[in-house]
Amino acid sequence: MCRHIAYVGPEEPLGRCLVAPPHGLYRQSWAPRRQRYGTVNADGFGVGWYAEGDPVPARYRRAGPIWADLSFADLARVVRSGALLAAVRDATLAGADAEAAAAPFAAGTWLFSHNGAVTGWPHSLQSLVRTLPPAEVLSMEARNDSAFVWALILARLRAGDPEGQALTDTVLEVAAAAPGSRLNLLLTDGATITATAWGDSLWYLTEPGRSTVVASEPYDDDPHWQEVPDRTLLTASRTDVLLTPLKDPEADAVPAPPKEPRT
Repeated sequence: MCRHIAYVGPEEPLGRCLVAPPHGLYRQSWAPRRQRYGTVNADGFGVGWYAEGDPVPARYRRAGPIWADLSFADLARVVRSGALLAAVRDATLAGADAEAAAAPFAAGTWLFSHNGAVTGWPHSLQSLVRTLPPAEVLSMEARNDSAFVWALILARLRAGDPEGQALTDTVLEVAAAAPGSRLNLLLTDGATITATAWGDSLWYLTEPGRSTVVASEPYDDDPHWQEVPDRTLLTASRTDVLLTPLKDPEADAVPAPPKEPRT
């Protein structure tokens, strides 16, 4: 469900990363090569990017498929940035939130996207609602699983947690409450990229000291693309990429003892 991508590096047109590659995000909206769940990402799209000297990103989002927006390719041809996060969406459940439900979500300097789905949404995460201040729940940008996961992460970020810790703790918390969830998360502040591989594909391409791309799948056939192992936290900058294994909460589950037969 969904495809997403983040880039940090030298300033370049958005289209060079999103539209121009033979298997870029634009094409992945109707012909993804490595998507395990769903086949078409036509339920909205968005791109967020950073302008030089301004730490707060701009966003362009729409409710329909990226290929139906006749202005996007032209906009992407001329708008330049040294950092971006973009996504095309295949909705977990049909809803009426329109472009508000399309990633990237944003707050302050951060941009966020979720590729995957929370099993049993919304009932499976009822217990986590009480961990958030009521105002945070009431001000959620959309009423979908991705927006709620973002609210959980944002609460941790605002409390001072580092990006990697905020994503890790949220993934483990949601996975424990809703086993089987797919939680590939992608976060950037314009200088770094933090991501999780949890149930779906994730790849990265780095030119050390110059640029890093993290994406649901490679946008071309460059042999230097590296696949991120499942259950992994990725932290990256322009200069390096660090992979850290994540512990699956289901691995600690102890089978219940067999019940004694009734007499």
